[in-house]
Amino acid sequence: MKIDWAALGSVFGVSLSATVALVALFALGLVGLSKHEAATEQGGTATLARSAAYACFALCTAAVVYAIYLIVS
Repeated sequence: MKIDWAALGSVFGVSLSATVALVALFALGLVGLSKHEAATEQGGTATLARSAAYACFALCTAAVVYAIYLIVS
């Protein structure tokens, strides 16, 4: 049995970068929601922060759905 180390390294690199990107995107969504809540408590509105947070969560959902599609098909 021969292991293709270049392909294994490539899969590892792509998996690691996709995981870091997805976690960072989710964290940005949480930061956006916390900024919205902080602005609401002070009497202001932060609709841009809330919209950006929802966009981050939508992108996370799309990435997860696409990954499940790739696994199933």
